[in-house]
Amino acid sequence: MQSDYEKGLKKFLEFHGFKTYDYNLVETALTHSSYIYDRGLKYTACYERLEFLGDAVLKLITSEYLYRTFPEADEGKLTQIRSVIISDEVLAGIAMEINIADYIKMSESEARDGGREKHSILACAMEALLGAVYISGGYKDIETFVVKHMVGLIDDLIHNRSVYNAKTLLQEYTQSKSKILPVYTTIRETGKSNNKTFFVEVSYNNEVLAEGSGKTKRSAQQEAAFLACKKLKIIE
Repeated sequence: MQSDYEKGLKKFLEFHGFKTYDYNLVETALTHSSYIYDRGLKYTACYERLEFLGDAVLKLITSEYLYRTFPEADEGKLTQIRSVIISDEVLAGIAMEINIADYIKMSESEARDGGREKHSILACAMEALLGAVYISGGYKDIETFVVKHMVGLIDDLIHNRSVYNAKTLLQEYTQSKSKILPVYTTIRETGKSNNKTFFVEVSYNNEVLAEGSGKTKRSAQQEAAFLACKKLKIIE
């Protein structure tokens, strides 16, 4: 009999387009090291080996997409864009968008310490999930997923907009002024479920700085941050 966790995880995978997968591998991909240490399990029962594999798969898919989509871009530009696309910040953002944290197994102490919100854990789990699906034979599922969630950000980067890593620049700027961080709010969504456009505004100290849009919340936030940085003359 399936547990509630297993039923929920399978629905999660199917909803996000993962049709070919080994359930046991996926469960391992979503198991943090703190969980296995608490239970005296083997090292191989956590996501770290699958994270190693998923990192390579992500690089391959991203590299191929960039190579085919932007035939005029030189190696330096492609490498620059890829480094942002596969960064922990971007992966953690995607992980938060799809609520992967709900399925990560970790110790109670790690969870109390905010483990489900840590970018490092979210990014690692995201890579490990891709590794698990890949080794199960689901390469096409991964390719579709990666392109869907990253195409908006890639488009920004290739046109030299988010290449400045605007969200980080804006946060550094606001922290230099006060301890108040920028706040990103999704104000509306348009389009069908498989082709949505998100509109996000960024505020600082209760003042709306800019509004951005994109095919994912992440890319909309990047555009809002970019426009806010221009408004504040952080970047030209």
